[in-house]
Amino acid sequence: MRTTHITFIAAGILAAALTLSGCSNGTSVAGGTPSTPASAGESTGTFNDADVSFAMPMVEHHTQAITMAQTVLDKTGVDPRVTALAERIKAAQGPEITMMSSWVTAWSATDTSMPGMDMSTGSMTDGDMAALVAATGPAADRLFLEQMIQHHQGAIDMANAELTDGQNPDARALATKIIADQTAQITEMHDLLAGL
Repeated sequence: MRTTHITFIAAGILAAALTLSGCSNGTSVAGGTPSTPASAGESTGTFNDADVSFAMPMVEHHTQAITMAQTVLDKTGVDPRVTALAERIKAAQGPEITMMSSWVTAWSATDTSMPGMDMSTGSMTDGDMAALVAATGPAADRLFLEQMIQHHQGAIDMANAELTDGQNPDARALATKIIADQTAQITEMHDLLAGL
């Protein structure tokens, strides 16, 4: 795959986005080794097609997760444990959307430039989303958890693909974080389902 180098200015934008996003409390982890976010002078500024194919669809994927979470938060009669989880999903994925969007801008990437991107891994259909909107009470709790488990698994699959083929160190660090965070939440959701 062709490797492209980001200019010094774009690298500065990327570093600023990483600092402002607060991802992982100001640190990132790649391959299990803690590192600080890259500054303009430290970043390699490199990325490849796999990095773009990770970041662009993940923005859309995270956006849908936040919509799902907000749908549950707008309901009454939802189990407080489910509400707390939905709040944490929104809080975690919002800053990640901001960060990945800044990368896409810095990389001058467009969806037309990457025709092979899978925008739907683990995503809900319009019918799925309508069912979640219509659900009430314990049925809403259960449907949200079941759908979000599927949604998280899709994000983990996308993140694993980034770790296999991606090059950008910050994108790879985020992929590692997504795998860790969402694997833990899948376990939590299975536990919640068992207790409903």
